[in-house]
Amino acid sequence: MGGLRMLALMLCGLVSCLCSGQEDPSILWEPDYRLSWSDFKAPPPPDSQVAATTASGIAYSFSAIEEGREMKVDWTVASYFYPESSWYRPELANPNILSHEQLHFDISELFARRMREKIRRFRFSSEVKAEMRAIYNETIEEMREFQRRYDAETNYSRAEDKQREWNRMIAESLRRTQD
Repeated sequence: MGGLRMLALMLCGLVSCLCSGQEDPSILWEPDYRLSWSDFKAPPPPDSQVAATTASGIAYSFSAIEEGREMKVDWTVASYFYPESSWYRPELANPNILSHEQLHFDISELFARRMREKIRRFRFSSEVKAEMRAIYNETIEEMREFQRRYDAETNYSRAEDKQREWNRMIAESLRRTQD
């Protein structure tokens, strides 16, 4: 069994904001949970014309032990919605906009699943911390670009046909990638 070395690390990432986990309770993504406007707790910025903003992201943790020349890594990856950093304007709120915001959260889960798959396939070395961070950073950048494309193609929910198309596409992707 070679020398043992223990590593432990917890990193959290947000797509839309930096938040203190202690002050900002989060909602873990669950397949049957749908966001409601009551989940959006932050006040809207006075100078913004945007109808709503969803703060969601991916968090991971891991521990690793080196056994001989092989790293045994235990890990978790999850996606979260951050109510205290998410907001909406009640005068602009409607079901289509809420659906748009829900999909931002669903996209976070889709990319959490993609990160899980990358980790499952990765062969870690003694540089687990750096390797895990690289997988996370790559996933986050891919997710940010995907989120930007989603907003652009749906015109922030205003292109209702495109919004329905994205809703179907992401729902199907989540069905195909069940963990």
